[in-house]
Amino acid sequence: MANEFEYGSFGDSKEVQQLASLLTQAFISPPNAEGVYIQRLGIENFRVIRQGEKLVGGLAMIPMGQWFGGRRVSMTGIASVGIAPDCRGLGGAIALMQHTVKDLHAKGVAISALYPAAQSLYRKVGYEQAGSYCGWKISAPRIQVREPSLPIEPIPLDSQTLDPLYQLQAQRNNGCLDRHPSIWQGILHPIDQGPLYAYQLGPAEQPQGYLVFNQTRTDTGAILKVRDWVTLTAAAGRSLWSFLAGHRSMIKQIHWCGSAIDPLTLMLPEQTFQARYVERWMLRIINVQQALESRGYPPDMEAEVHLSIQDDLITENTGKFIFSVSQGRGQIERGGRGDITLNIRGLGPLYTGLFSAYQLQLAGQLAREEKALAIATQLFAGASPWMPDFF
Repeated sequence: MANEFEYGSFGDSKEVQQLASLLTQAFISPPNAEGVYIQRLGIENFRVIRQGEKLVGGLAMIPMGQWFGGRRVSMTGIASVGIAPDCRGLGGAIALMQHTVKDLHAKGVAISALYPAAQSLYRKVGYEQAGSYCGWKISAPRIQVREPSLPIEPIPLDSQTLDPLYQLQAQRNNGCLDRHPSIWQGILHPIDQGPLYAYQLGPAEQPQGYLVFNQTRTDTGAILKVRDWVTLTAAAGRSLWSFLAGHRSMIKQIHWCGSAIDPLTLMLPEQTFQARYVERWMLRIINVQQALESRGYPPDMEAEVHLSIQDDLITENTGKFIFSVSQGRGQIERGGRGDITLNIRGLGPLYTGLFSAYQLQLAGQLAREEKALAIATQLFAGASPWMPDFF
């Protein structure tokens, strides 16, 4: 089916305008928003699919990184996957994704992540649920933290100032991004979001975090929306909550994004927070060897597990592999017994740690030899993977 379509980059400026218009309709976007997004990301990072002379659809490829086990893994985020309404159901979407996965492998990318609008489509090309994206809320008067132990000062909305602090937090959490510049632009220069405010937690010579937010009025009261935050110490966490509590005279609710098991909430005296939404992003292993050897592992663990992997799109990922870990680093070579059998989909949530090998076995995602199952569970154990960014 993929052979019926032509895959590639934009042919000319007319196709850029066509895709922007198509995405505006597909995602019910404000006028010009998709055009701005394409320019921010760069037209070289888009791919389109055609049928004859007709542009059927396209997507964005965002080159960046993702942190796992304290190490950065090369990752390309897939976004803005859109197919023209009169071309849906003809196989264009699956062809677009099949070509994209092969394209990423040829480029030497280790893994790819995305947010699914239709999960079944992405499962067909090897993506699987792999981490969380959670929105939380709390009534400002119910924060009840009054410990601003650090100085808090306004700072410029500048990614060069914020990114070093963000990176320190990101590398401690499985799944967080090494952000592409367009992600930072979306945070600090949103379209039609009103004024943004940024504050540093801690003294200028030793910052311990920051907070970026905007404020909106609604029919049920004003909301303070945290667009980005970092707390590198317990003092920074307490100061953040105290600062937010100080808005209680005008603000009814605080909204923020965090982990499914959010350590910020542990600092609250009571369980006064609520979930606004809990979603899962998906991940695909693009290059088995590169992905497994790039991430970090428990530093004191010496272990070996034998894998048998099936990948219907990328033949280099298929076969039996011996995967060994020593001093926090992984190494993989072909061969072995194939004690754990799984397809490329099942490898994704095991790799990120969203589900253990035991849980994936119960879900029918892998078959195993019992001892190997226990080893694999330990190798990929860690904090639940999440990211604060939607792309």
